[in-house]
Amino acid sequence: MSMTQQATPAVDTPPAPGPKQSDGRTRQRPLALRLLARPEVGVFLGAVAVLVFFLFAAPPVRDGSSMANILYQSSTIGIMALPVALLMIGGEFDLSAGVAVITSALTASMLSYQLTMNVWVGVIVALLVSLAVGAFNGWLLVKTGLPSFLVTLGTFLILQGVNLAVTKLVTGNVATDDISDMDGFSQAQKLFASTFEVGGVNVKITVVWWLVFAALATWVLLRTKYGNWIFAVGGNKHSARAVGVPVTFTKISLFMLVGFGAWFVGMHQLFSFNTVQSGEGVGQELIYIAAAVIGGCLLTGGYGSAIGPVFGAFMFGMVQQGIVYAGWNPDWFKAFLGVMLLGAVLINLWVQRTATRR
Repeated sequence: MSMTQQATPAVDTPPAPGPKQSDGRTRQRPLALRLLARPEVGVFLGAVAVLVFFLFAAPPVRDGSSMANILYQSSTIGIMALPVALLMIGGEFDLSAGVAVITSALTASMLSYQLTMNVWVGVIVALLVSLAVGAFNGWLLVKTGLPSFLVTLGTFLILQGVNLAVTKLVTGNVATDDISDMDGFSQAQKLFASTFEVGGVNVKITVVWWLVFAALATWVLLRTKYGNWIFAVGGNKHSARAVGVPVTFTKISLFMLVGFGAWFVGMHQLFSFNTVQSGEGVGQELIYIAAAVIGGCLLTGGYGSAIGPVFGAFMFGMVQQGIVYAGWNPDWFKAFLGVMLLGAVLINLWVQRTATRR
């Protein structure tokens, strides 16, 4: 007799509830490490430390007028450090930024004075010249493929020579003539170099413009398509072009933003002092780049923020004025500056490795 065996159907039993398993690839890092991976956190802590140090080392810093002066010094650096930082995030840097500020101021001053025109004509022409210099840098870089170091070093030397030679040729001196009695001067001064009172302390308008530009740059980086393009071309321009990012437009426009910053700071200098020394500006480009680097921008591009350079510029202003208020030899400023720059580079290197570590 044969026997027939029936197969018992398998019953799927759900696994017992328990903690969710992880293979380690999605493990979340501690909050402290995630915060330190932000490009602006390290420089913020550094700025607080420098401020606290000078509050004790230099008692005059505690005075409201002294702090207003520190903010003013920081703002004149910070306004230029912002577009320089955006350019660095985009993978390039500009060595002509310092002398471009003077070129802008000289253009507005000499054009207005020599042709006896309203100063606003000089201001507008200076803006066009500054944007043209930035566009030239960007166009030459894109068309030739040369490193931005070489392109902007050439522009730096050209502008430095033109500033001196043209000023001597036109005015017979190394400085421009006083334009304080010309039409439109008072209106332009209100926009670029006025002072207002807060709690009995006089504050320069550049501090307000600095914060406004910082907020605008932050919004552009984090909330717009153009901000994504900046990070993309700074990370890898070939990959960015492959996915449709307009690399040429982005690079050229970033250099033009630096030109705009140079124009604005140049107008501030002109309408603050009524005249311009043609030999100034040399070396300032390193200050702007250093403020951006201290603010968390990597020299390799593709990483950084707009808030970091704000704190970086504040550290510069704090150290520059704090040394004076402490009664120390101001020659120490450069040494302090070098220490801050090297420290920032090492911190940025550690932050980059931390941010990419799984």
